[in-house]
Amino acid sequence: MDIPLIDISGFQDSDANGKATTVARWRDALDTLGFVTIRGHGIPETLTANLHRQACAFFEQPLAVKLQYAETDPARRGTMGYIPPMGESVGRTSGGSGAPDLVESLSFSDAGSEAGTGTTVPSRWPDLPDKLALSIGAYADAGYALGKRLMRLSAAALDLADDHFDALYSPMQNKLRLAYYPEQDVTPEPGQLRNAPHTDFAGFTILLQDSAPGGLQVLMPDGRWSDVPSVPGTLVINTGDLLQRWTNDRWVSNMHRVVNPPAERRGSSRRLSIVFFTGPRDDAEIVCLPGCASPATPPHYPPITAGEHIRAKVQQTYGA
Repeated sequence: MDIPLIDISGFQDSDANGKATTVARWRDALDTLGFVTIRGHGIPETLTANLHRQACAFFEQPLAVKLQYAETDPARRGTMGYIPPMGESVGRTSGGSGAPDLVESLSFSDAGSEAGTGTTVPSRWPDLPDKLALSIGAYADAGYALGKRLMRLSAAALDLADDHFDALYSPMQNKLRLAYYPEQDVTPEPGQLRNAPHTDFAGFTILLQDSAPGGLQVLMPDGRWSDVPSVPGTLVINTGDLLQRWTNDRWVSNMHRVVNPPAERRGSSRRLSIVFFTGPRDDAEIVCLPGCASPATPPHYPPITAGEHIRAKVQQTYGA
């Protein structure tokens, strides 16, 4: 099985057959694998290229400079600011060993908005480089618009009204995470990866990855790990835990990881991923969606709010 590649612009096609085909392919991808690569997403390549370049320049600064952007409020750790190398252990959320991940990151919660007004970055860290701050705001707004489109496509795939999720995603929770995987100058500890096997926490994750060695892998239904290829002009979308819970395990929040580069490629394996997490508003109650339960398959989970779910996952990842 390959990770499907779908042009989602077909969902907005005036041709009913084209729209139905896009919806059917989206439904099948999320029912079976939970990962899909998309074209027709509407985010300009010039924007992604600028953000990638500016983010790499940020991470190449001395650690003391980057630590100025660390979040000092424990309640916001992991959702805002800079996390240094080995400052997180995402595998703990899926019962893993808890070995520190070989990644550093810079994150911004609620950076995108419905109105497309930019970002909270300048008010939070006014000394962040201007070009980086502007690119973060522009990309987050584009990701916000795409997230809303994906939920309308998903509503159709679940045989719901296209606007079923609109109110629950107003506002849409979002977090832009710049994940930087530096060169590995020393051999990792046994079992230590760039990102340990895990699932994502909330709704859809929108990922822009580059082609550097040591990349993303997804756990396939047959139990093997498969590389997620970097295809120019595309984005990778995967389902998070909250969507799996919402659909009563119909849609798959699949295990994935970021592996270390081969030993012979160390020294040329710097990698940057631009990750945009989406989800329903904090107080949205997550209960089994219509059509996702039956007498033979009753709801598997009790109700929970989106905020309660996310906070529990963040605490597991970053510690109390």
